[in-house]
Amino acid sequence: MTTITHEPLTVTLGPAGVTPEDVLAVARGGAKVTIAPEALETVAKVRAHIDDLASSDVPAYGISTGFGALANRHIPNELRTQLQKSLIRSHAAGMGPAVEREVVRGIMFLRAKTLASGRTGVRPVVLQTMVDVLNAGITPVVREFGSLGCSGDLAPLSHCALVLMGEGEAEGPDGVTYGGRGERPVAELLAEHGIEPVILAEKEGLALVNGTEGMLGMLLMAIADLRRLLTTADITAALSVEALLGTDQVFLPELHAALRPHPGQAASADNMLRVLSDSPIVASHRVGDSRVQDAYSLRCAPQVAGAVRDTVDHAELVATRELAAAIDNPVVLPDGRVSSNGNFHGAPVAYVLDYLAIAVADLSSIAERRTDRMLDPARSHGLPAFLAADPGVDSGLMIAQYTQAGLVSDNKRLAVPASVDSIPSSAMQEDHVSMGWHAARKLRKAVENLRRVLAIELVTSARALDIRTQLSGGVLTPGPAGAAVVAALRDVVEGPGTDRFLSPELEAADRLVASGEVRRAAESAVGPLA
Repeated sequence: MTTITHEPLTVTLGPAGVTPEDVLAVARGGAKVTIAPEALETVAKVRAHIDDLASSDVPAYGISTGFGALANRHIPNELRTQLQKSLIRSHAAGMGPAVEREVVRGIMFLRAKTLASGRTGVRPVVLQTMVDVLNAGITPVVREFGSLGCSGDLAPLSHCALVLMGEGEAEGPDGVTYGGRGERPVAELLAEHGIEPVILAEKEGLALVNGTEGMLGMLLMAIADLRRLLTTADITAALSVEALLGTDQVFLPELHAALRPHPGQAASADNMLRVLSDSPIVASHRVGDSRVQDAYSLRCAPQVAGAVRDTVDHAELVATRELAAAIDNPVVLPDGRVSSNGNFHGAPVAYVLDYLAIAVADLSSIAERRTDRMLDPARSHGLPAFLAADPGVDSGLMIAQYTQAGLVSDNKRLAVPASVDSIPSSAMQEDHVSMGWHAARKLRKAVENLRRVLAIELVTSARALDIRTQLSGGVLTPGPAGAAVVAALRDVVEGPGTDRFLSPELEAADRLVASGEVRRAAESAVGPLA
């Protein structure tokens, strides 16, 4: 539950679990984390069951046995601390570039949420140490490759757990890296913040690494990002319709919810209709236009963007269910039984990560088609070639569309599902894995690509609208929403003119889209959009 106690925001781990907003607050907003007293009491009570099993002569998986394909070996008491250390050290085997700080913070917070549930059997000190590391702004270095999404995100979580032990690699709040080659050890970083490294006891190594937190955290962040981008996608689509002298009549409400009751489609159509409202450009050709229908990329924009909205809704349902889960293996049941299970398998999350990547690729593709139409004098209804000041001497936005096409092509490759590509591991003990981590990593890239594609459509449609206004002697202007969006863009990107260094302008438009300013500008004219 998120509560505002003081600045910064504070998130409390307790019996009620956490929300997607809590995860984002910690991962991206640097929110502090506290543990409710009743959660610590539950964790201590459940730990007693593990202690009983640890002292028993009956082997218990992960407590007095090895792991995975080595689960048949009974481990004597004097080697069990070493067993936990060995598990974390060996499983922290990732390679490649370090993943983003927000991803690592999301992983750690979500695992802390699971530890606080009392279903994993750790001691309170383990949970408290993880929270202390988060609150200190210490970020373990987690590598790009290593997780197969089963048993959960083992390698990424192990890199995090290693830091709790005072080992591995981590970045301090000042950005200085500890634990790498030639760097000061992580134990010193912990000591600087008054944190004592944890000496893991029975079951605790396994409890720290056996979950889907990596893929879930990235799913939650992708959903949040897409929610913002979907409204912007409706706005840029509407501006393109306006610039291409398209009709707004295909967005009337009686053509959507009443005839085809997909809620996302109705929402996108309503957004576009409102952005186009009171447009002199649209009104100028409403009567007497010989064209019967607009191209699909204009006319079907709500159908495509709306389907993406509905896909995001489905993904959010799955993410919410996973967020309510307490995943570990073995897991401690309320009656004290410690039971092996397969809940760590990432299939539910991996499928929707892949599903979203497909939807994102299609949304970026239809946006690129609108951009291409605005640049082609054979299809743009009176606009100059490539929206250039002097076509032939100037190239205008020709290569901006190349960049957009490259981004779309990349998204098509990223839409290839990862979840169908199981690779057996652990001597065939883990013979069917989810690849959910990989699905999440490629979705993050696809969402970034979509944002850039929309930024290029924004730059293109704004220039096209400005040219329409210039060619009409100031008579044909965009509607209030379009005018507000163009004005916001003009604060960071110049209007039409001779060729100039374009890359900084595209990057500025990308930052404008990312900031949410495009949506705010449109809403300043027409009120809240879906």
